Amino acid sequence: MTIKQSFERLATETDTDIAIVGGGLSGTLAATILGHAGYRVTLIDRHRTVPEEFRVEKMSGGQIDTLQRLRLLGPVSAAAVAFDEVIHMRKGRMLDRTNDRQFGFLYNRLVSALRAALPANVNFVVGQVSGVQTGATRQRIAILGQDEMTARLLVLATGMGDILRRDLGISHRSVAEKRSFAFGFNLRPVGAKSLRHMALTYHGTSDGIDHMNLFPVPGGTRANLFVFRDPRDPWIKSLHENPKDTLAAIFPSLIETAGDFDIVGKVDSWLTDITIAENCRQDGVVLIGDAFQSSCPATGIGVSRLLTDVERLCTAYIPQWMAETAFDRAKIAAYYDDPQKQESDALALQLALHGRNLATNTDLRWRTRRQIHFMRRRAVHALEKLSPALATKLYRLAARYVKSPARSPA
Repeated sequence: MTIKQSFERLATETDTDIAIVGGGLSGTLAATILGHAGYRVTLIDRHRTVPEEFRVEKMSGGQIDTLQRLRLLGPVSAAAVAFDEVIHMRKGRMLDRTNDRQFGFLYNRLVSALRAALPANVNFVVGQVSGVQTGATRQRIAILGQDEMTARLLVLATGMGDILRRDLGISHRSVAEKRSFAFGFNLRPVGAKSLRHMALTYHGTSDGIDHMNLFPVPGGTRANLFVFRDPRDPWIKSLHENPKDTLAAIFPSLIETAGDFDIVGKVDSWLTDITIAENCRQDGVVLIGDAFQSSCPATGIGVSRLLTDVERLCTAYIPQWMAETAFDRAKIAAYYDDPQKQESDALALQLALHGRNLATNTDLRWRTRRQIHFMRRRAVHALEKLSPALATKLYRLAARYVKSPARSPA
């Protein structure tokens, strides 16, 4: 029976209240929250076992606060290594240090832990969704080799490469093609049991090098490097073929600061296009995370955006919608127009542009801003030694400055 024939049948019940397509981080988090709220939830993903993909590998600050507020911190912390201090370096000198709780993890293990903690009323279905038909009261989901499923609401948490959006006429507007490269690789200390610092961030001096994070994950130390370079740049090939020497050339005193190390295994890479969904205000279907708007990984705000989408949808809007008989586009639009979501989306775009300019722009204005940016950080760090209370106030003021949509961070 085709979706069209099936859609013409009259029925008063659906197989599930909410069908979520995509069992990655955003989809699994949403399924957990909605399951705890008592809804019948079906989470659909092609993979029974989460594949080893290079995606987000670190969380910190407000992201951890949000997870705790949503009662999701338990499985996350169980799959991660916690650390509380990060040393920041630039040009071979210490810049400052960050003191707050952070988690390092491997993406597939984190999502696997979250899936293992899904509430009993969440049905996990392994299968490839081949088509959908949506409406204000009923969504129909076709899964290859399986019976069709019906739901009151369809949530697409399918990331950046999903053909289902095309089936629904949802397009993606490119904000910045090939915006940034992220690289991930494992480090093993040489001549010592561990590196000299549990966590280290080394900032670039320009020339498209943004920063590199070294941090603990279960079983070892992970590095995430973020650059703004053309994919055809020979430097990219050099990093893959001879990563240690390539890193030593762009980060002075890296080995002296961190300790000697070898790079174990392959260098993973991830090239990001920043896109925003269009024509997504439709009856019965809603997009979250990268399915709606992708983020520049160098900003570190992608998880914050994802968590904002999940929290606002699952705690503010779905409870309202479930009390109604239909989910028309006017109701769906309220989620996309949510002030917190819009602020989060705008900040992600703002920081992506700012980060690229800070790492690549060589005109006088940006050279000056780059110098001021790092001089200010060194000055606040020096002040912190003399007056921690005053330094804390300055950090808070700087954070509010960055979050203002009307300004660009200096």
